[in-house]
Amino acid sequence: MNQKQSRRGFAAMSPEQRRKIASMGGRASQAKGTGHKFTSEEARAAGAKGGKLAHALGRAHEFTAEEARAAGKKAARTRRGAGG
Repeated sequence: MNQKQSRRGFAAMSPEQRRKIASMGGRASQAKGTGHKFTSEEARAAGAKGGKLAHALGRAHEFTAEEARAAGKKAARTRRGAGG
């Protein structure tokens, strides 16, 4: 940052202050009825769209067999309720 420039607005706030303001905005939008909560179908579609873009741009992570196996086991434990 240039020494002549000072931090203003959100840049000057601590992460806790920014989080508090964002939380208030989220609560207000939900109370007003203009907030949006994703359904599981919408979330799934958004995730798929992001994954397709990452692959198209060549930024997708290619899993090794060991990584994929570990991720699958972790997901199965989470689904069963055993946690991480």
